[in-house]
Amino acid sequence: MPIHDQGYRHYAGTREQRSRVWWVIARAGLMERLRERRMLGLLLASWLPFLVRSVQMYVAANYSQASFLAPTPQMFREFLDQQNIFVFFITVFVGAGLIANDRRANALQLYLSKPMTRAEYIAGKLAILFLFLSLVTFAPALCLLITQTLFAGSFTFVRNNLYLLPAITLFSLAQVLLASTTMLALSSLSKSSRFVSVMYAGLFFFTTALFQALRGITGKSAFAWLSPTAALEQLGDVIFRIRPRYDLPPALAAVTVIVLIAVSLWILDRRVRGVEIVT
Repeated sequence: MPIHDQGYRHYAGTREQRSRVWWVIARAGLMERLRERRMLGLLLASWLPFLVRSVQMYVAANYSQASFLAPTPQMFREFLDQQNIFVFFITVFVGAGLIANDRRANALQLYLSKPMTRAEYIAGKLAILFLFLSLVTFAPALCLLITQTLFAGSFTFVRNNLYLLPAITLFSLAQVLLASTTMLALSSLSKSSRFVSVMYAGLFFFTTALFQALRGITGKSAFAWLSPTAALEQLGDVIFRIRPRYDLPPALAAVTVIVLIAVSLWILDRRVRGVEIVT
Protein backbone atom coordinates (compact mmCIF):
# COMPACT_ATOMS: atom_id res chain seq x y z
CA MET A 1 0.00 0.00 0.00
CA PRO A 2 1.59 3.31 -1.02
CA ILE A 3 2.26 5.93 1.63
CA HIS A 4 1.16 9.35 0.49
CA ASP A 5 3.20 12.42 1.25
CA GLN A 6 2.02 14.11 4.47
CA GLY A 7 4.18 17.19 4.13
CA TYR A 8 3.21 20.83 4.64
CA ARG A 9 -0.06 21.98 3.10
CA HIS A 10 -1.71 25.38 3.19
CA TYR A 11 -4.69 25.73 5.53
CA ALA A 12 -7.86 25.59 3.40
CA GLY A 13 -10.34 26.59 6.08
CA THR A 14 -11.61 29.98 7.17
CA ARG A 15 -10.31 32.16 9.98
CA GLU A 16 -12.51 33.86 12.52
CA GLN A 17 -12.00 37.58 12.81
CA ARG A 18 -10.19 38.59 16.00
CA SER A 19 -12.98 41.04 16.80
CA ARG A 20 -15.41 38.11 17.11
CA VAL A 21 -13.39 36.08 19.60
CA TRP A 22 -15.38 37.47 22.56
CA TRP A 23 -18.65 36.41 20.90
CA VAL A 24 -17.58 32.74 20.96
CA ILE A 25 -17.47 32.86 24.76
CA ALA A 26 -20.68 34.88 24.97
CA ARG A 27 -22.60 32.57 22.64
CA ALA A 28 -21.52 29.44 24.51
CA GLY A 29 -22.55 30.97 27.85
CA LEU A 30 -25.90 32.16 26.51
CA MET A 31 -26.78 28.80 25.00
CA GLU A 32 -25.75 26.94 28.15
CA ARG A 33 -28.07 29.02 30.32
CA LEU A 34 -30.97 28.99 27.86
CA ARG A 35 -31.01 25.19 28.05
CA GLU A 36 -31.88 25.38 31.74
CA ARG A 37 -35.56 25.38 32.65
CA ARG A 38 -34.98 27.43 35.79
CA MET A 39 -33.41 30.18 33.72
CA LEU A 40 -36.27 30.19 31.23
CA GLY A 41 -38.78 30.25 34.07
CA LEU A 42 -37.01 33.21 35.67
CA LEU A 43 -36.99 35.11 32.38
CA LEU A 44 -40.70 34.45 31.86
CA ALA A 45 -41.49 35.56 35.41
CA SER A 46 -39.57 38.79 34.85
CA TRP A 47 -42.04 39.73 32.09
CA LEU A 48 -45.12 39.36 34.31
CA PRO A 49 -44.93 43.03 35.46
CA PHE A 50 -44.93 43.98 31.78
CA LEU A 51 -48.18 42.07 31.26
CA VAL A 52 -49.75 43.74 34.28
CA ARG A 53 -48.75 47.21 33.06
CA SER A 54 -50.01 46.37 29.56
CA VAL A 55 -53.43 45.45 30.92
CA GLN A 56 -53.41 48.71 32.88
CA MET A 57 -52.68 50.65 29.68
CA TYR A 58 -55.38 48.81 27.75
CA VAL A 59 -58.02 49.55 30.38
CA ALA A 60 -56.99 53.22 30.57
CA ALA A 61 -57.10 53.57 26.78
CA ASN A 62 -60.55 51.96 26.35
CA TYR A 63 -62.50 52.97 29.45
CA SER A 64 -62.83 56.61 30.43
CA GLN A 65 -63.73 55.63 33.99
CA ALA A 66 -60.21 54.23 34.37
CA SER A 67 -58.40 57.38 33.32
CA PHE A 68 -56.51 57.33 36.62
CA LEU A 69 -54.63 54.31 35.23
CA ALA A 70 -53.28 56.32 32.31
CA PRO A 71 -49.51 55.91 31.91
CA THR A 72 -47.14 58.61 33.12
CA PRO A 73 -43.35 58.98 32.94
CA GLN A 74 -43.23 58.04 36.63
CA MET A 75 -44.88 54.72 35.78
CA PHE A 76 -41.92 53.75 33.61
CA ARG A 77 -39.58 54.70 36.42
CA GLU A 78 -41.56 52.56 38.87
CA PHE A 79 -41.58 49.69 36.39
CA LEU A 80 -37.78 49.61 36.21
CA ASP A 81 -37.69 49.75 40.01
CA GLN A 82 -39.92 46.67 40.10
CA GLN A 83 -37.48 44.83 37.85
CA ASN A 84 -34.69 45.18 40.43
CA ILE A 85 -35.67 41.92 42.10
CA PHE A 86 -35.27 40.05 38.80
CA VAL A 87 -32.00 41.85 38.10
CA PHE A 88 -30.72 40.57 41.44
CA PHE A 89 -31.74 36.94 40.93
CA ILE A 90 -30.52 36.74 37.33
CA THR A 91 -27.23 38.39 38.29
CA VAL A 92 -26.66 35.79 41.00
CA PHE A 93 -27.93 32.83 38.97
CA VAL A 94 -26.01 33.64 35.79
CA GLY A 95 -23.03 35.64 36.94
CA ALA A 96 -21.74 33.99 40.12
CA GLY A 97 -19.88 31.21 38.33
CA LEU A 98 -18.87 32.97 35.13
CA ILE A 99 -15.25 33.43 36.20
CA ALA A 100 -15.22 31.51 39.51
CA ASN A 101 -15.92 28.20 37.74
CA ASP A 102 -13.11 28.85 35.24
CA ARG A 103 -10.72 29.60 38.10
CA ARG A 104 -11.75 26.44 39.94
CA ALA A 105 -11.13 24.35 36.81
CA ASN A 106 -7.91 26.23 35.97
CA ALA A 107 -9.48 27.12 32.64
CA LEU A 108 -8.07 30.64 32.51
CA GLN A 109 -4.73 29.20 31.45
CA LEU A 110 -6.45 27.46 28.52
CA TYR A 111 -8.46 30.52 27.49
CA LEU A 112 -5.53 32.91 27.60
CA SER A 113 -3.04 30.50 26.06
CA LYS A 114 -4.95 30.80 22.78
CA PRO A 115 -5.02 33.94 20.61
CA MET A 116 -7.33 35.65 23.06
CA THR A 117 -6.62 38.70 25.18
CA ARG A 118 -7.84 39.36 28.71
CA ALA A 119 -10.08 42.13 27.37
CA GLU A 120 -11.74 39.71 24.94
CA TYR A 121 -12.27 37.13 27.66
CA ILE A 122 -13.80 39.71 30.02
CA ALA A 123 -15.94 41.15 27.20
CA GLY A 124 -17.32 37.69 26.41
CA LYS A 125 -18.22 36.97 30.02
CA LEU A 126 -19.63 40.46 30.47
CA ALA A 127 -21.78 40.10 27.35
CA ILE A 128 -23.50 37.02 28.80
CA LEU A 129 -24.72 38.83 31.88
CA PHE A 130 -25.31 42.09 30.01
CA LEU A 131 -27.66 40.48 27.48
CA PHE A 132 -29.65 38.55 30.07
CA LEU A 133 -30.09 41.63 32.26
CA SER A 134 -31.11 43.72 29.25
CA LEU A 135 -33.92 41.24 28.66
CA VAL A 136 -35.45 42.13 32.03
CA THR A 137 -34.80 45.89 32.02
CA PHE A 138 -34.40 47.67 28.70
CA ALA A 139 -36.39 45.22 26.55
CA PRO A 140 -39.65 45.13 28.59
CA ALA A 141 -39.51 48.89 29.30
CA LEU A 142 -39.12 49.63 25.59
CA CYS A 143 -41.91 47.18 24.73
CA LEU A 144 -44.06 48.96 27.32
CA LEU A 145 -43.54 52.26 25.54
CA ILE A 146 -44.43 50.66 22.20
CA THR A 147 -47.50 49.01 23.75
CA GLN A 148 -48.71 52.35 25.07
CA THR A 149 -48.49 53.84 21.57
CA LEU A 150 -50.40 50.93 20.05
CA PHE A 151 -53.21 51.03 22.61
CA ALA A 152 -53.51 54.82 22.43
CA GLY A 153 -53.52 54.78 18.64
CA SER A 154 -51.33 57.89 18.47
CA PHE A 155 -47.87 59.20 19.27
CA THR A 156 -49.18 61.94 21.55
CA PHE A 157 -47.76 60.47 24.74
CA VAL A 158 -44.39 59.83 23.11
CA ARG A 159 -44.24 63.33 21.61
CA ASN A 160 -45.07 64.88 24.97
CA ASN A 161 -42.38 62.80 26.67
CA LEU A 162 -39.62 62.48 24.09
CA TYR A 163 -37.02 62.07 26.81
CA LEU A 164 -38.48 58.70 27.86
CA LEU A 165 -36.62 56.67 25.25
CA PRO A 166 -33.15 58.02 26.14
CA ALA A 167 -34.11 57.88 29.85
CA ILE A 168 -35.07 54.21 29.60
CA THR A 169 -31.89 53.46 27.65
CA LEU A 170 -29.55 55.35 29.98
CA PHE A 171 -31.01 54.08 33.24
CA SER A 172 -31.21 50.48 31.98
CA LEU A 173 -27.58 50.74 30.92
CA ALA A 174 -26.61 51.98 34.38
CA GLN A 175 -28.59 49.15 36.03
CA VAL A 176 -27.07 46.47 33.85
CA LEU A 177 -23.49 47.72 33.93
CA LEU A 178 -23.48 48.18 37.70
CA ALA A 179 -24.83 44.69 38.36
CA SER A 180 -22.77 42.86 35.73
CA THR A 181 -19.38 44.46 36.40
CA THR A 182 -19.77 44.12 40.17
CA MET A 183 -20.72 40.47 39.91
CA LEU A 184 -17.88 39.65 37.51
CA ALA A 185 -15.38 41.38 39.77
CA LEU A 186 -16.57 39.33 42.76
CA SER A 187 -16.58 36.16 40.64
CA SER A 188 -12.91 36.76 39.81
CA LEU A 189 -12.03 36.85 43.52
CA SER A 190 -13.11 33.32 44.39
CA LYS A 191 -13.26 29.78 43.05
CA SER A 192 -16.65 29.13 44.67
CA SER A 193 -19.78 30.38 42.93
CA ARG A 194 -21.76 30.00 46.17
CA PHE A 195 -19.34 32.22 48.05
CA VAL A 196 -19.55 34.77 45.22
CA SER A 197 -23.35 34.80 45.53
CA VAL A 198 -23.06 35.44 49.26
CA MET A 199 -20.55 38.25 48.68
CA TYR A 200 -22.80 39.91 46.10
CA ALA A 201 -25.88 39.70 48.31
CA GLY A 202 -23.89 40.93 51.29
CA LEU A 203 -22.49 43.90 49.36
CA PHE A 204 -25.88 45.23 48.39
CA PHE A 205 -27.92 44.26 51.45
CA PHE A 206 -25.27 45.33 53.97
CA THR A 207 -24.69 48.71 52.32
CA THR A 208 -28.44 49.31 52.10
CA ALA A 209 -28.89 48.39 55.76
CA LEU A 210 -25.98 50.66 56.73
CA PHE A 211 -27.50 53.56 54.83
CA GLN A 212 -30.93 53.01 56.37
CA ALA A 213 -29.39 52.82 59.85
CA LEU A 214 -27.56 56.13 59.38
CA ARG A 215 -30.73 57.62 57.93
CA GLY A 216 -32.69 56.57 61.00
CA ILE A 217 -30.06 57.94 63.38
CA THR A 218 -29.46 61.28 61.67
CA GLY A 219 -32.85 61.78 60.04
CA LYS A 220 -31.08 62.60 56.76
CA SER A 221 -30.72 60.64 53.55
CA ALA A 222 -27.51 62.30 52.39
CA PHE A 223 -25.65 59.05 53.13
CA ALA A 224 -27.32 57.35 50.16
CA TRP A 225 -23.93 57.25 48.42
CA LEU A 226 -22.96 54.45 50.82
CA SER A 227 -25.47 52.16 49.10
CA PRO A 228 -25.05 51.35 45.39
CA THR A 229 -28.76 50.58 45.23
CA ALA A 230 -29.77 53.93 46.74
CA ALA A 231 -27.31 55.84 44.54
CA LEU A 232 -28.74 54.13 41.47
CA GLU A 233 -32.29 54.96 42.58
CA GLN A 234 -31.35 58.60 43.03
CA LEU A 235 -29.73 58.67 39.60
CA GLY A 236 -32.83 57.08 38.06
CA ASP A 237 -35.12 59.72 39.55
CA VAL A 238 -33.01 62.46 38.01
CA ILE A 239 -32.84 60.73 34.63
CA PHE A 240 -36.64 60.36 34.53
CA ARG A 241 -37.12 63.98 35.66
CA ILE A 242 -39.07 63.18 38.79
CA ARG A 243 -38.47 64.41 42.31
CA PRO A 244 -35.40 62.68 43.82
CA ARG A 245 -36.19 60.53 46.82
CA TYR A 246 -32.95 61.25 48.75
CA ASP A 247 -31.04 64.35 49.84
CA LEU A 248 -28.09 63.34 47.70
CA PRO A 249 -26.65 65.54 44.94
CA PRO A 250 -27.25 63.84 41.57
CA ALA A 251 -23.60 64.34 40.62
CA LEU A 252 -22.50 62.41 43.72
CA ALA A 253 -24.94 59.60 42.91
CA ALA A 254 -23.51 59.38 39.39
CA VAL A 255 -19.95 59.40 40.72
CA THR A 256 -20.81 56.56 43.14
CA VAL A 257 -22.11 54.38 40.31
CA ILE A 258 -19.24 55.22 37.96
CA VAL A 259 -16.58 54.63 40.62
CA LEU A 260 -18.04 51.23 41.54
CA ILE A 261 -18.07 50.20 37.86
CA ALA A 262 -14.51 51.48 37.40
CA VAL A 263 -13.25 49.66 40.51
CA SER A 264 -14.92 46.45 39.31
CA LEU A 265 -13.20 46.72 35.92
CA TRP A 266 -9.87 47.37 37.67
CA ILE A 267 -10.32 44.24 39.79
CA LEU A 268 -11.09 42.23 36.65
CA ASP A 269 -7.97 43.55 34.96
CA ARG A 270 -5.88 42.50 37.96
CA ARG A 271 -7.48 39.11 38.60
CA VAL A 272 -8.02 37.72 35.10
CA ARG A 273 -4.59 36.34 34.25
CA GLY A 274 -3.35 33.21 32.56
CA VAL A 275 -0.92 32.52 35.42
CA GLU A 276 -1.76 32.84 39.10
CA ILE A 277 0.55 35.40 40.64
CA VAL A 278 1.33 35.05 44.35
CA THR A 279 2.56 38.19 46.10
